[in-house]
Amino acid sequence: MKILGIWDGHDSGAALIEEDKILFAINEERLTRRKLEVAFPLHSINACLKYTNTLVQDISEIAISTSDVAKTITRIMPSLKEEYYLIRRRKKKPKKSSFLKKKIKYKLTEYPSFSITKCISKKIIQSKLKKFGFKDFRIHFVDHHLSHASTAAFCSGFKECLVITLDGLGDGFSGSIYKYIDGNLEFITSISARHSIGIFFEHVTNLMNMRELEDEGKVMALANYAFPVDSNKNPLMDLIDIDGISVYCRYSSLKMFNVLKDILWQYPSEQFAYMAQQTLEVKICKLVKNALMKTNLNYLCLSGGVFSNVKVNRLLKNLPEVKKCFVFPHMGDGGLALGAAFATQNNLNGIHRIFFDNIFFGPKYSDDEIEDVLKKYSISYTHCSDIAKKVSEIIYDGGIVFWFQGAMELGPRALGNRSIIARPDSIDIKDELNLKLKKRVWYQPFCPSMLEEDAQEILEDYDGNPNKYMTMAYLVKKSKRSFVSGVINCDGSCRPQIVGNDHSVYQNLLLEVKKLTGHGIVLNTSLNIHGEPLVCSPDDAVKTMLTTGCHNMAIGDFWISIK
Repeated sequence: MKILGIWDGHDSGAALIEEDKILFAINEERLTRRKLEVAFPLHSINACLKYTNTLVQDISEIAISTSDVAKTITRIMPSLKEEYYLIRRRKKKPKKSSFLKKKIKYKLTEYPSFSITKCISKKIIQSKLKKFGFKDFRIHFVDHHLSHASTAAFCSGFKECLVITLDGLGDGFSGSIYKYIDGNLEFITSISARHSIGIFFEHVTNLMNMRELEDEGKVMALANYAFPVDSNKNPLMDLIDIDGISVYCRYSSLKMFNVLKDILWQYPSEQFAYMAQQTLEVKICKLVKNALMKTNLNYLCLSGGVFSNVKVNRLLKNLPEVKKCFVFPHMGDGGLALGAAFATQNNLNGIHRIFFDNIFFGPKYSDDEIEDVLKKYSISYTHCSDIAKKVSEIIYDGGIVFWFQGAMELGPRALGNRSIIARPDSIDIKDELNLKLKKRVWYQPFCPSMLEEDAQEILEDYDGNPNKYMTMAYLVKKSKRSFVSGVINCDGSCRPQIVGNDHSVYQNLLLEVKKLTGHGIVLNTSLNIHGEPLVCSPDDAVKTMLTTGCHNMAIGDFWISIK
């Protein structure tokens, strides 16, 4: 049985699974080229069918996440979410009525789904799918947080674990806690949308003139540059309380915004960011420790947008109560299509463990397809029999290389198939990438990819469990920081991709780099311009190269060098 999962909200997308295997998964942004797309994912659905040679008549089960009041209204009137999208991404100036609409939005999102919203959502989605050509199919609605929890539990490989989800909100809740034991995902409790840690941090992001749902990582990065404040002198701490496994926010989401605004007025931006990050760390660690104690479990699974915060994840990983910690790599709402499909597969067929050893579920292109694109743009190129060796030499000499190989990654991180790579020990290269090529703010750090053997040597708190997906921060040993000076925060931490013996061309590249430098480590950042989606196709890659003025690209087995 093939099951199609669909998510039609923030970072919409689709996924196709069969039994315990992910056949294909992609987010709409990669195809429409609008970052964090909100439109119904028709392009993603088509890609799922096209790249797996699946016909619409082969699909009888379709899983959809989230059917709350706010989501149903935007399905009835998609122009509402489109307007919010344009304003949030600074593509359209807000009108006088925009703030009122935002207040209404926050209020409506606190209402969960019920029979009428499910019925209306079902009819709207059925209509769209029938126009696409689907017939004789059943729609399965899956709770927002059950979708998140399913991605974490079923992909973790753990036999038993505590599963926690935290995000802004969905289906009337901002989080959930489950036990996963012997294939059963047992619900423990939910966290009300009224008491949302995710909305707290979303407000902080917005008040700092950053884009909520997108720039929370900038807040985390900026926090490194503030003078530390003792937690008992942090005024933000009083806004959230943890009582056992319950979360309580002192104010409603609307009132919280105004209270945060007043506090920000008294502090520099970096200090405000520090206090918000500290609050997140303290409160979530307390919640997780209480949940671990209550359930007597010591394996931890995490999903939901709040767990894109790698510094929080590092603290959770290092808790003495935690033996192993797994964060689903597409932890935000963009992973809901997969989660809905997993939960439906589990409900229908009892499958509770997904084969999950990589995240490369997107399109891949043959050398013939790549060559056709290069000819279309009249790009000079050469065929290279050992592309990894060639690129390692360019990197060693201080070059920056666009790296396009194999199937595209799912999720927010470039993990060696759609990457920009360079030496990891150069501050000058870091600044050039940030300020000239990527056009990012100066304080955002880059990340390293490193061989597992080097991780053991360089990372202070490496626990022997290779994190392949850049979902956690680690502390670099002081004696080793010169090797990775271009990919660490000012506090000595980094967010590494740890590459094991996967026999990939990317592993070969790191091995070739190690021959030249003594360490199998490179700077790895996503192949895109800041504010745009990760490139998907060879056409996207060539356009980005021409736009940025980058001189070098390894695309498939072809080497491009523009002087």
